[in-house]
Amino acid sequence: MDNVKKGDVLKIQCYKHNGQIYRNWDETLVVEVNDDYIVCANNRVKVTEIDGRKWTTKEPAILFFYKNKWFNIISQFKKNGIYYYCNIASPYVIEDNTIKYIDYDLDLRVFPDGTFRVLDKGEYEYHKEKMHYSDEIDKIVNVELNNLINIYKEKQGPFNYDYLKKYYNKYISMSKKVEKI
Repeated sequence: MDNVKKGDVLKIQCYKHNGQIYRNWDETLVVEVNDDYIVCANNRVKVTEIDGRKWTTKEPAILFFYKNKWFNIISQFKKNGIYYYCNIASPYVIEDNTIKYIDYDLDLRVFPDGTFRVLDKGEYEYHKEKMHYSDEIDKIVNVELNNLINIYKEKQGPFNYDYLKKYYNKYISMSKKVEKI
């Protein structure tokens, strides 16, 4: 693993279980590194999809990648509030200045009004069969989805506004690419 430190700029690569790159983010700024997770942030970043389509994110985002949890959390600072897009995914690794993880399809989407929705159940079932997810992977994915929902309901970690705002303010102080909101 690279010696990553606060202030480094990394890429992000999301893979599928079969090893194929699914999505790539051109850059993210490391805001915090500790024994359990890494916090990154970006704004107006180019994303490349598996089919070659490219698009640019529209708002600042704070991203939480965990070393021992099977999910990552992206908080998006939109004009009408904070949205969360949470991927059920393998713990991350860092290789060649790139954060890498395997996406396991299921997502938790949290809206500013406090409601949430589990997304992509059909995609998960399809890939589970097509890519032969083991029973162990299936169990981990479902347990971690429940853990993530509980963390949200208890307003812990990134779902706690003061906790999240601390990292957002660190990002503002480190970056010229974002306006204060």
